Amino acid sequence: MEVRTGVYHDSVSLMRVSQALGSRPGVTVAMVAMATELNVGMAREVGFEVPAAGPSDLLVAVRAESEEALGGAAEELERQFALLGRAATSGGAGAEAAPRTTRAAARAWDATLALVSVPGEHAFAEAMDAVEAGLSVMIFSDNVSLEHEILLKERAAEHGVLVMGPDCGTAVVGGAGLGFANVLRPGPVGVVAASGTGAQQVTCLLDHAGTGVSHVLGVGGRDLSAAVGARSTLVALRALDADPATELIVLISKPPAPEVAATVRRAVEDLSTPVVTALLGPGQDDLTAAAEKALGALGRPVPEWPSWPMPAGERPGGPLCGLYSGGTLCAEAEIIAGGGSFTDFGDDEYTRGRAHPMIDPSTRLAALGEVAGGVVLLDVVLGHAADPDPSARLAPAVRRARERGAAVVVALVGTDTDPQGLGRQAQALHEAGASVFVSNAAAARHAASLTGGTP
Repeated sequence: MEVRTGVYHDSVSLMRVSQALGSRPGVTVAMVAMATELNVGMAREVGFEVPAAGPSDLLVAVRAESEEALGGAAEELERQFALLGRAATSGGAGAEAAPRTTRAAARAWDATLALVSVPGEHAFAEAMDAVEAGLSVMIFSDNVSLEHEILLKERAAEHGVLVMGPDCGTAVVGGAGLGFANVLRPGPVGVVAASGTGAQQVTCLLDHAGTGVSHVLGVGGRDLSAAVGARSTLVALRALDADPATELIVLISKPPAPEVAATVRRAVEDLSTPVVTALLGPGQDDLTAAAEKALGALGRPVPEWPSWPMPAGERPGGPLCGLYSGGTLCAEAEIIAGGGSFTDFGDDEYTRGRAHPMIDPSTRLAALGEVAGGVVLLDVVLGHAADPDPSARLAPAVRRARERGAAVVVALVGTDTDPQGLGRQAQALHEAGASVFVSNAAAARHAASLTGGTP
């Protein structure tokens, strides 16, 4: 265990260093992360004595079966840091100096859109710089205050630009995927989503049906809250309505504030482009139903959604435990199941100082390891920026859960052309003992049926 001062790397880079160390023979625990309160607590939970450290310090915690294995891990650690250092300075001594501010970059590159992905406490300044420069901005960062979100969206309205986010995980603009983006075919459907994984579910189902998208505009999970008042949603709807490539709009949100939902529905009535809404809540369409309605509105057939269930007769009973990485998928499953215990590991409280669980599944795998029986419901989301091979770590955990008597159901969100390979991931998870569905709603209903419920 050591703490290094004056060293900073982003959480994704450090997660990859941790994985490189953890995969070495004889290494039983490897944790390389910034010394945030959460990460220090996790290190102590697994038995390390952590010296005084702050969030700007780097925490290195490695446990091995032998001194030889520990020495090898130390050498690998330095090699990984050397690689990170070379990547940071790859421009070379003669390279032109990069702009030092977002506004300077906008001037230098004639940009129209900025993507902000920095720790949440710094995201507001960068996003405001972009807005003041006349750029629309996608804020991938989470842990941005509500007050800052409202101020950004008010200022964006003054400048005639769109703020996507904060905590906007997914967008597709002009065919370019941003954040957690699946490989989607181009097509006539435009999406406005106060949900990243909700947008991924609907667009992936459309892709399975042979239908593509024009744009996917994320607006942040709080946009349809009473406080934010759908500021970005209304702008995005008007933008897609004016887009000649968009023949149909799908509007997706976690359960919205009722008064905001009413405002949005009135705005939809004034658009010339037809709109299918998926505003999740009791008695409302689920995401799969919304995708099916979109296909119907376009006059296209609804296919049978792919699934890989376990043999008929499996019905273990017991409690339902939902362990999710996507907040909207988690909310949808909880509504459909009508009971059970659900955790969204992508929520801010779990991602402060850590990579999102779609990148680093460690926290969720730990929770899965504590499940002793009953039924476990999981989402696995594919696409760019997500875990390059989620089944490699999840399949062994599924086998162990099965050995402890649990049934495992997986909602697998992705397309056939995603880099992880949807078919390969489905096969690996199914062979490990999981029932796999590309529809999260179907997965939730199947999981509830295994407990003895009938949602």
